[in-house]
Amino acid sequence: MIIAKKSLGQNFLIDKNIIDIICNVIDINNKTVLEIGPGTGNLTSSLIKKKPKKLFVVEKDNQLASLLKKNFDKEINIINDDILKIDENKISQDELVVFGNLPYNISTEILCKWILNLKDEKIWFKNLVLMFQKEVAERILSNYNSSNYGRISILANWKLKIKKIIDIKPNSFLPKPKIDSSLLFFTPKEDYLKIKNPINLEKITRIFFNQRRKMIKKPYKILFSNNVDILKKLKIDLNLRPQNLDFQTYYKLAIEYENLKS
Repeated sequence: MIIAKKSLGQNFLIDKNIIDIICNVIDINNKTVLEIGPGTGNLTSSLIKKKPKKLFVVEKDNQLASLLKKNFDKEINIINDDILKIDENKISQDELVVFGNLPYNISTEILCKWILNLKDEKIWFKNLVLMFQKEVAERILSNYNSSNYGRISILANWKLKIKKIIDIKPNSFLPKPKIDSSLLFFTPKEDYLKIKNPINLEKITRIFFNQRRKMIKKPYKILFSNNVDILKKLKIDLNLRPQNLDFQTYYKLAIEYENLKS
């Protein structure tokens, strides 16, 4: 008998209606698909029926990886490893359609890793269909001047268009989580501001939002030594708080930071 492991943030999706909704978000016929955290294979089984060209699954749990091999054998390609340690760019030469009921405890870490590793010349995925804790999804979708707006909002919206598909109640899972979930659909943007090293955007958002309730004077000084020219160029008021600066301002700040360091 398979018992969900709390340490791995496992909550197995069991609701057939929700599984059908997830599988129908995008047509995967003859496309290469990657599923993160397939668990007992409920979603995997439905994805197979959609006739993908190839289906990769990443499952860290050895017991579940063995179960998947037993149940699906040659229908899937099992990667028995930690998704945070895998180089996504090496999984396949094809663009991937990614599905994932992400473990709540590392969902933002996974998304941030993917965003920061995106290469301008070739984005490794075509679409992402990912499930998050509802509260996290609201932060990802949030716009500036709201209390939910923060680092993950800015990072996620840099290169990605994001749409909420559906909210999901706890009784769709086993064991039942204590919170609601949300399914989000991500598509790469064709037009975005080019930042040489995404780590610089991560650094700027981290320092700015380190004290999100305070004015941005201190973080700006730390990063830009009170450079007045940049303030004038980007029309930034240092009396504002981090949540008052829109997406584009943060992306432009990252570019200005790179220019100063080069």
